[in-house]
Amino acid sequence: MSITVTQVRNAASLQADNLRMDVEINHPEHGWIPYTVDPADTDTTIDNDAVMSLIGDNFTAYVAPTQAELDAEAAERVRSERDFKLIQEVDPIATNPLRWDDLTAAKQSEWKQYRTDLLDITDQAGFPHTVTWPTKPA
Repeated sequence: MSITVTQVRNAASLQADNLRMDVEINHPEHGWIPYTVDPADTDTTIDNDAVMSLIGDNFTAYVAPTQAELDAEAAERVRSERDFKLIQEVDPIATNPLRWDDLTAAKQSEWKQYRTDLLDITDQAGFPHTVTWPTKPA
């Protein structure tokens, strides 16, 4: 099933070569919806070439992210991974009194250190671009 798009608005280039665009399309069933034109998209429900023709040269130019934006994005990725490790690896043990009490004092110390090392990831010299992840206790 192919959908014919006849109107677009608010197009913005996502990369310097202007081949990827965020745009709103007037979908025949759903009205105005956000859409991303991507040459790597294999779904042919919407004809990206037709959408690009409708956009023409009426789009906001691509603006490369600043180093500060790149750093903030990298920091967010590292923090998300760290938080995932805390939730998935540490919390099921540290917050469960029965599991925690079954550990030896040495193992409890390893888990405490692992948790601290995860929390201190942001204090590493190379953060956010170079991070050394602590080793999870066995």
